[in-house]
Amino acid sequence: MQDLKLFSGNANVALARSVAAYLDIEIGSAEVGTFSDGECAIEIGENVRGLDCFALQSTCAPQNTHLMELLIMVDALKRASARRITAVIPYYGYARQDRKVRPRVPITAKLCADLIQTAGADRLLCMDLHSGQIQGFFNIPVDNLYSTRLMLDAIERRIGSDVTVVSPDAGGTERARAYAKRLGANLAIIDKRREVANVAEVMNIIGDVQGQTCIIVDDMVDTAGTLCEAARSLIDEGATAVHAAITHPVLSGPALKRIAESPLDQVIVADTIPLRPDAVDMGKLHVVSIAAPIGEAIRRINNEESVSSLF
Repeated sequence: MQDLKLFSGNANVALARSVAAYLDIEIGSAEVGTFSDGECAIEIGENVRGLDCFALQSTCAPQNTHLMELLIMVDALKRASARRITAVIPYYGYARQDRKVRPRVPITAKLCADLIQTAGADRLLCMDLHSGQIQGFFNIPVDNLYSTRLMLDAIERRIGSDVTVVSPDAGGTERARAYAKRLGANLAIIDKRREVANVAEVMNIIGDVQGQTCIIVDDMVDTAGTLCEAARSLIDEGATAVHAAITHPVLSGPALKRIAESPLDQVIVADTIPLRPDAVDMGKLHVVSIAAPIGEAIRRINNEESVSSLF
């Protein structure tokens, strides 16, 4: 690896350490804290002039704080004459605000893209963007990795391949079809209608789930309303067991309570967002690490090798 430096904000230090271990390097020296008035205070603690720098930071809750940490860290690296700066954002916050769903609302995912570029990032590395079109918000190279291989390995190891893959809505059909194809499994789709934000009403199931072990796949779980209603509907339609494989464990509001009280046997998630202690203790969540694909992508970018085979 040529002149590579990995820095981390406060959002996901454990993942940064795992990525550094994969690369067999130390995390770069940086002070990431706050001033007495609450403003972000960041200082790079070593020389980065002419180096290939990677700033790892998920923009998860508290989103605004973590986004500002990332922007200020990128700016600090730029002003310290880093040769190239890659923003490594395993979970891209504000991704669901990627279009105007009604008049007089912003497209915040595009605003975040503009901020990241203005701060000085030369490229972006992320995982399972909520919508692939977000890559078009950037005028710099974007590598969007997928957790599919990791999730499939976990599914086969913990559940087996004799399952029916379920998309919780029509929008996730492409993802569910990819899982079903790799597993040689049947596919089902849940038709739902969302009347208000964070409240989902499951309508009907397209596909046969009678007597099946079902695995719901999605890119993120937020308040878990959709997920838990989907699980109940599958059980009502005769499924014998319901599991889930979901990349980003946002788990806001009543999510943990809903999952605990739902018929879900387990929820496999990635470590793009660190779990709260109560989430770890609940017993239904199983975490798979994305350190290897993120670390390998960083290695290839640093060596000017192709990253596409990781997709």
